[in-house]
Amino acid sequence: MGKKTIVIGSGFAGLSAATNLADKGYDVTLLEKNAIPGGRARKFEAEGFVFDMGPSWYWMPDIFERYFNRFGKSASDYYELKRLDPSYTIFFGKDDEMHVPANMQELEAMFERYEAGSSKNLKKFLAEAEYKYRVGINEFVFKPSHSIMEFADWRVIKSMFRLQMFQSMSSHVRKLFKHKQLIELLEFPVLFLGATPENTPAMYSLMNYADMALGTWYPMGGMHEIIKGMVSLAKEKGVQIKLNQEVKQIYVPNGHATKVITQDTEYDADVIVGAADYHHVEQQLLRPEHRRYNAQYWAKRTMAPSSLLFYLGVNKKLKNLHHHNLFFDEDFTQHAIDIYDQPKWPEKPLFYTCVPSITDPSVAPEGHENVFLLVPLAPGLEDTPEMREKYFNIIMDRLENLTGQEIRKHIVYKRSFAHKDFEKDYHAFRGNAYGLANTLFQTAFLKPKLKSKKVKNLYYTGQLTTPGPGVPPSLISGEVVANEIAKRF
Repeated sequence: MGKKTIVIGSGFAGLSAATNLADKGYDVTLLEKNAIPGGRARKFEAEGFVFDMGPSWYWMPDIFERYFNRFGKSASDYYELKRLDPSYTIFFGKDDEMHVPANMQELEAMFERYEAGSSKNLKKFLAEAEYKYRVGINEFVFKPSHSIMEFADWRVIKSMFRLQMFQSMSSHVRKLFKHKQLIELLEFPVLFLGATPENTPAMYSLMNYADMALGTWYPMGGMHEIIKGMVSLAKEKGVQIKLNQEVKQIYVPNGHATKVITQDTEYDADVIVGAADYHHVEQQLLRPEHRRYNAQYWAKRTMAPSSLLFYLGVNKKLKNLHHHNLFFDEDFTQHAIDIYDQPKWPEKPLFYTCVPSITDPSVAPEGHENVFLLVPLAPGLEDTPEMREKYFNIIMDRLENLTGQEIRKHIVYKRSFAHKDFEKDYHAFRGNAYGLANTLFQTAFLKPKLKSKKVKNLYYTGQLTTPGPGVPPSLISGEVVANEIAKRF
């Protein structure tokens, strides 16, 4: 038998780490505190509706394909992908909508309609973004980021300038485009990275390449189908998955962890991977002398946003909406200030609406609609039922007005989820939804390290360490940590 390995947490990073390690011959047990696997990508069913609880965007299909290919499989062995067209719709105001087409010629024509001559700049912008995507994915993302020396190769340093690591996304976009709505379209994907476009390196225009060239997809049945596929593959590789096992302590005699202790069981371990919230694993499961970072360090981190989510079942079909809908009818910059610079509940929030039942009838009863609403918020805000209800009404007023229909009186199922739930269900630091923001000073080797300095056989993976927030980076994070463990043990 290979070394006894315990992985804590069964989100994308935990399942990826566990499967990669089992494939290398390790004896892997994965411990999950909740009743079903998937972390933030869990699902729940209620009254005939099937709700994905977290991630709803399927970008970078090549990363998922690469993941399954590593084990001689394909994503299509586990779920059917459908490309969305339009990729998504942006509502800028009443009768002012932008439907972002999947087809590149149509996209270029759309740019021209907004700003004459801009299609030429779009081609230039996307050609640079493709270079960043290829190099970023191949040169940077799979590095363990232990130290700056990994990036000291001249070819990489040269490419750092070409990748525009030291220029902001905001200034990069504004050099090429003048139209406010095109700028908002191009800046929107970096909101997934947890920082404002002003504070995000222009390297991350690679997200626009992922969005516009590689496309927006949907796994039929819902995002949880990916988790189902990953669980099935993990089990096939020999991973034992134990649910309802909340880890209470990592036992570390003499600088070497030997046990992981849950509420009712002790698991012996040669190697441990913390795939749950990094801050929680380090600050709550280890004694102070075994922690690499102190409370001040964590207090100074820039966290990605939290979210206020609503899962709604509606007893009629909705009009004027697509699968993904962004409501940018209020000031983009002001909402960003309310998240990052002066954290508070925003006066005029932007929000996102997903209606997967438009693409996939299996997620709602016949004649009904499955609706997921999301408002990005600063982490660490006071979260009360009254505040949730107030914001529900703010966004429903606008949703009904901008799409020209009554929705509220047709709601037959409603559930909310915000900071307190992120903390309770995932031990998310300050109730964050996406991990650590990808600012310049929290990129690559400047993130919390994936290897513990104080505990020889403890490693970390997921969205608070390398390479960062989002589903594809979490998949990669699990592979990177497995490779590091294999080198060491």
